[in-house]
Amino acid sequence: MKINGVNTTSISKLNGTSLSLISKFGGVSLPAGSSYMVATGGTLTQVGNYKIRTFTSTDNFVVTQLASSAPNNIIKILVVAGGGAGGGKYVAGGGGAGGLIENTSYSLSSGATTYAVIIGSGGTGNFNYQLPGGNGTNSSFDSNVSIGGGGGASHQAYAQIGGSSGGGAGLGNGSSSYELGAAGTAGQGSSGGNGSGSGPYYGAGGGGGFSSSGGAGTGSTGGNGGSGVLSAINSNYYSGGGGGSVYTTSGTAGTGGIGGGGDGGLGGDGVSGSVNTGGGGGGAERDGYATGGNGGSGIIVIAYYSP
Repeated sequence: MKINGVNTTSISKLNGTSLSLISKFGGVSLPAGSSYMVATGGTLTQVGNYKIRTFTSTDNFVVTQLASSAPNNIIKILVVAGGGAGGGKYVAGGGGAGGLIENTSYSLSSGATTYAVIIGSGGTGNFNYQLPGGNGTNSSFDSNVSIGGGGGASHQAYAQIGGSSGGGAGLGNGSSSYELGAAGTAGQGSSGGNGSGSGPYYGAGGGGGFSSSGGAGTGSTGGNGGSGVLSAINSNYYSGGGGGSVYTTSGTAGTGGIGGGGDGGLGGDGVSGSVNTGGGGGGAERDGYATGGNGGSGIIVIAYYSP
């Protein structure tokens, strides 16, 4: 049934009164609505009284009917962007985690309709010391946009800004500014750690995570990736930063932050961030053509009351 051309399944209130309390409109009986939201999309799991739809690739969240009771249309959302990659060889910094938004009391903007769910990809690592690790790409749902993580610095390339941002190089070629971690995006992540700029092993900075900044490198250790966060929706960790590398195998590389961050390189490539966590990739070590770890892809999780 429609009221003024709008399906009643898309209406929660009429002239300020909840539709669930109205039995007739203009003398015509209204159809009984569902007590719960009806929707499709993603991978469905049932946890207690909630249906949880998990999206690991771009898709649609299709709401075919709103609940007749307005409080049952309040949903929970987690939106995680792709993580940044670690920088390439020559004591590179770790990649920053993908930006993260979690809201456990969210109202859809347009009622019962189709909502695009865009999953960001992780940044791509490289072995060129004149290029930083690649930034992750954004994830989005409805009006919520999480920013892709920033790539880690290399020997002659700056750390990149993102949701959480990349760590600085252990040693800058011609400028100490290459050793600086980049600032994170307020509300979505944290800054990358600074590289040491000192021997004997020139530890690079770790990439920022959602909950904390990347660790600073020292003369003998790479900085650890910043910590991610435990989701209140599905109890998994997301958005950990990538670890910073060190100059030789005699040093100690930084570890990836909890939430999918990859470890920094020790004698070779950085470790990639875990898929569908938004984790940052680890920075690459000096030996050979070592490549920074790729960032982990993003994820979106939507939960709604439906026993």
